Amino acid sequence: MRNNQDRFGIDPQQQEATPPQLISQQEEKANPLSLNFITPTEFVDLPSKGKFYPEGHPLHGMDVIEIKEMTAKEEDILTSRSLLKKGIALDKLLQSIIVDRKINADSLTIEDRNAILIAARISGYGPEYVTQVTCPSCNQKSKSKFDLLEKLETQKETLEAPIDANGHFEVTLPKTNWKVKCRVLNGTDEKQFYRLTEKNKDNDSILVEQLKTMVVSMQGVTDRELINNAIAALPAKDSRFLRTQYQKIVVGVDLTKTFSCASCDFSTEMEIPLTTDFFWSK
Repeated sequence: MRNNQDRFGIDPQQQEATPPQLISQQEEKANPLSLNFITPTEFVDLPSKGKFYPEGHPLHGMDVIEIKEMTAKEEDILTSRSLLKKGIALDKLLQSIIVDRKINADSLTIEDRNAILIAARISGYGPEYVTQVTCPSCNQKSKSKFDLLEKLETQKETLEAPIDANGHFEVTLPKTNWKVKCRVLNGTDEKQFYRLTEKNKDNDSILVEQLKTMVVSMQGVTDRELINNAIAALPAKDSRFLRTQYQKIVVGVDLTKTFSCASCDFSTEMEIPLTTDFFWSK
């Protein structure tokens, strides 16, 4: 093969004498657009503190998760018509910003997912979130402002409960006196409930499905058909108690805000909606 050094007027001895580092500096000066940029990352406190992940899960026993700041790539995800139509834009966003590729975003508890989304929104667009809220009483629409930084630092009090190696906790029901073992709902469950809600607006039916999904065993029985039948026939007192205990044990970022309607003076506690609009607030 012909040596092209003579052809371009390069002295081999001079080239060998040039330190590699100097060559790199010369190239950077010649091409100022040669930029090396490392996307900053941050650590987000997990509301679950890793307690509800089974042994072997990357977040088992972990208090924090590392995420990278949003970039143009993540903005493309949030504006993808295909992903928005399928309702998976936020799932793709989560998977994109999580640094540890061994972590499946769908396996995260709903509370941990919310904390990560809020942290990503704050680092990407700031803590002020303005969105349109519809009054439950008069249906009047109005703008409402939320301070996300304040919300991220506020968590509800946790009711301590024994948790096994699988991340399951046990509750004793007051009326039947049954011992019920539960798991924490995750991203996969959340998407399933969303699909059910779109098909069926009956909230009572959705609540039953949530109970069926989170209950792992009842009185030591693990047969799914028996459990589902028992839940469907569960006394209202036990059903409400189970949901209440779950909310006290599995806590997350406090997303509630007192809403007061200027049109009808109606006031109620409302939860901040975490939708794609959450990242494109006007």
